[in-house]
Amino acid sequence: MLLAFTGWLGFQAMGVKTNLEQAQSDAREVKEALIEGKSEDAARWAKAAQDHTREARATTDGFPWRIASSRPCLGSPRKTTQQIANLATGLADKILVPASRAATAISPEALIDGSRINLQLLQSEQPRLSELSAAAAKIDAEARLISKPAFISQIIRARTQLQDQTALLARTLENASLAAQLAPPMLGIDGPRKYLMAFQTSSEARGTGGLAGAFAVLTFDKGAPSLDTLTTNLELHGASADIDLGPEFNNVYGYTNPYGDFRNSNMSAHFPNAAQIWRSMWQQRSGANVDGVIALDPTALSYILGALGPVTMPDGEKVTQENVVQLTQNTVYIRFPEQTDQQARKEYLQTIAREIAKKATGAIPSPRTLLEAIGRAADGGHLSVWSSSPTDQKLLEETPLAHTIPTDDAPYAQIVINNLSGTKMDYYLKREIEYEADGCTSERRNSTVNVKLSNTGEATSLPPFYSETVTWPNQSAGGPVLNHQFRIQVPRGTMISSVRLIATNGAQLISVTSNGKRTSAIVNTERGHPTFEVQLAIPPGQTAELSFRLSEPTASGTPRTPVQPLIDDVEPVMSVPTCP
Repeated sequence: MLLAFTGWLGFQAMGVKTNLEQAQSDAREVKEALIEGKSEDAARWAKAAQDHTREARATTDGFPWRIASSRPCLGSPRKTTQQIANLATGLADKILVPASRAATAISPEALIDGSRINLQLLQSEQPRLSELSAAAAKIDAEARLISKPAFISQIIRARTQLQDQTALLARTLENASLAAQLAPPMLGIDGPRKYLMAFQTSSEARGTGGLAGAFAVLTFDKGAPSLDTLTTNLELHGASADIDLGPEFNNVYGYTNPYGDFRNSNMSAHFPNAAQIWRSMWQQRSGANVDGVIALDPTALSYILGALGPVTMPDGEKVTQENVVQLTQNTVYIRFPEQTDQQARKEYLQTIAREIAKKATGAIPSPRTLLEAIGRAADGGHLSVWSSSPTDQKLLEETPLAHTIPTDDAPYAQIVINNLSGTKMDYYLKREIEYEADGCTSERRNSTVNVKLSNTGEATSLPPFYSETVTWPNQSAGGPVLNHQFRIQVPRGTMISSVRLIATNGAQLISVTSNGKRTSAIVNTERGHPTFEVQLAIPPGQTAELSFRLSEPTASGTPRTPVQPLIDDVEPVMSVPTCP
């Protein structure tokens, strides 16, 4: 009888496994149908997922399964499987089936008609999206509570996969709900909204990404975009922002003249700071007010070109997803040397921006692909948005678009690099970032943030104007330093950088080393976080390694290491336990 019972349980377990795997496959089909706006297909696959999850739950709710789950040796994996089946059923009943009914409305093809966004449709679906988002958040919370089985690796993997999927689903639906609240007012459902667009040059690092190289005014009227103005950054030369961001900001960045020199206006990584300065400068210079600020860089343009296709310059040159970053961040400085042909260079970059903008504000060949490109740019920090409306800005700060420095106490380590020499050498910058901390057993713990910065440029192959020597600081290039009496000569290909660590609230610096030698750091505070800054020079072909040793509070919350959006792609290594 024992053998028969055990064999029968094994047979049931295989049935549960098959049903849950099939339900997972059905859920993927629902997702594809939702994206394509195929409501009938979405409903059919959602019903299939519902049937499979209910069958799995019926099995795990049965008397024999409950008996097995109560046994000390056998119970752990059976109990976990039962929890997974119950949660999967809730996922199908409360998310997949209701979402399938909204398939036509929330698909990219339905939301974007030509170049116009259907704001009325999005607004009408907002209540349903909010309900789905709330249900997904609840299911995600329940998934976190599924017990970890003592053995059987397949069930452990199934638990992890389900938790990852519910977390992704919760984030996706939360962003969709926020978009449905934000897009109608911000894209002009009640009248035109104007936004100042800043094109950032990532080859000259700034806190928000790069030096603002060009500006444009983008208008949305009832969901339809149009580009009204496109100009170089010289438009803001000499402009002064009539705002004050407070004593903390002024103490950290005041020496760089951020309100009066647009080149130093975005050294802070907190995007709303730069956005407000640019808006005020633009208003002073043009006399026109804008409703918000949008910033993007060549990496974002590469994603957009990947969705829209290449553009053709007036002389026949093709600008594509593959070459736009190199063209705008490196080739242009070889083709038009800084000293001899600056105006031609700016006009060339302006033409690239204009041609891409014309394509982006025209008919969209694949709305789905474009929205994926925009989402990818926002997630990577290559697209940022700020609104002058407090209501809209509050919602924006719940999305990846806001790019703010948070004020909570969770473990935090952000490395912010600012180019101090006015060169475009950050095109050659490669970064490695590591954040590690001790456990959760005491009120404070030791942590370390390691930063490796490599100058991959080669002195013999750099553009001519990079290979000359220059006196630093170069005030004409806007390169700020704290001690203006300190002057050295370095090869032009040398990177001269401010490297600032924004640390966990309450963190204290124990020591900092540069290439293994103790050095000093400039200590400040930004948005409640302690910051520790080191200024250094890295010649071509060389590497600098910084190590910040800290004592920080053992804080609860998910550890974060935001990555400054530059040209290289960085995946920080994080060994920081999440404390309760």
